[in-house]
Amino acid sequence: MLKNNPGLLHFGLFVVTLITTTLAGAEWIYGRLLFYGEETMTWEDFKAGFQFSIPFLLILTFHEFGHYFTARSHQIKVSLPYYFPLWLGFMASHSFGTMGAFIRIKEHIYSRKHYFDVGVSGPVAGFVIAILVIWFGFTNLPDASYIFEIHPEYAEYGLDYAKYVYEDKEGVSVKLGDNLIYWFFKNYVVEDPQLLPHPNEVIHYPYLLAGYLALLFTALNLLPIGQLDGGHITYGLFGKRYHAIISRILFTAFLFYAGLGLLSIRDLEEVSAGGLLNFTFYLALYVFFLYICAVSMFRRKNDRLLFAMIMMASQFMIASLYNVEGYNGWLLFGLIIGRFLGVDHPKTPENSPLSLNRKIIGWIALIIFILCFSPRPLIFEVYGVDL
Repeated sequence: MLKNNPGLLHFGLFVVTLITTTLAGAEWIYGRLLFYGEETMTWEDFKAGFQFSIPFLLILTFHEFGHYFTARSHQIKVSLPYYFPLWLGFMASHSFGTMGAFIRIKEHIYSRKHYFDVGVSGPVAGFVIAILVIWFGFTNLPDASYIFEIHPEYAEYGLDYAKYVYEDKEGVSVKLGDNLIYWFFKNYVVEDPQLLPHPNEVIHYPYLLAGYLALLFTALNLLPIGQLDGGHITYGLFGKRYHAIISRILFTAFLFYAGLGLLSIRDLEEVSAGGLLNFTFYLALYVFFLYICAVSMFRRKNDRLLFAMIMMASQFMIASLYNVEGYNGWLLFGLIIGRFLGVDHPKTPENSPLSLNRKIIGWIALIIFILCFSPRPLIFEVYGVDL
């Protein structure tokens, strides 16, 4: 049945993803899970979750159909978007309801221009809708007392609750790290600053959360590495030779920042004699992780091992000397790029430089990446201590 009606699969995945993102949105808004806890999710909670799922999927859909229609305009065989539902509420854990979506290109692309057009169209289309969602969220903020509907226990402290509730609060809180766009909206668009939610509470504002996650995914797609959308743009702008240089430098920098602070001299100072073996095992495991991340960069195993050793030693030295930390949350994405997506770009037979208009659009897309990127996007705190 699905073979004869391929559109049915795409529609079914979209419907399931709509449900899972709605569940996720309700969980973020009210903090209540579907099956677990003293107070579980209600039907009213679920319906409120559409305030997150609809704008979030709208942005994601514009992104994917930007790719789709551009590919079709160049007569490139391409599938409709595949949506990936991912809801972890059954494990008593919050999630965003989806791993995203993708289209499958069914034939080789032979033109540098076509790679560029397909790559740039999705992020730009999604970005435009994301800005509209964020603008709506920041210009339609609820009254500051809205937070007491989510946390009735805060009401006794009034609007100064932040001075009291976080010191002794148990559990995990999630902050959204600023990017340049959020900084601009918070400082220059919001008319009444008193309506701005505390950083720990932004997750309860569905339009702000949906817009922020859309910017995060846009930034990740626009990383000028490999065959990500940003990699296609870089390939179109600079050609294969310079793409290879830029991609390798940026991937190395990305991986370096991701692992910075994971190991330092302070870890050795705190290790007892009995724990030295565990520390050594941890160190070897991290070197192996970096070795795996370097698979697509180096053909020779010795080169991968040398890269991993130099990377680990450099991170250890910088973190020990200057007590600085990167964002370890990027390590998983670094693994996905280095091991599975790759840092190189396939060469195209047709290699003509882009027109001036396309170059302008390409540079605008790279500026969008800078505006959307946050060095520390999701900051988890347990008992007030950064993870």
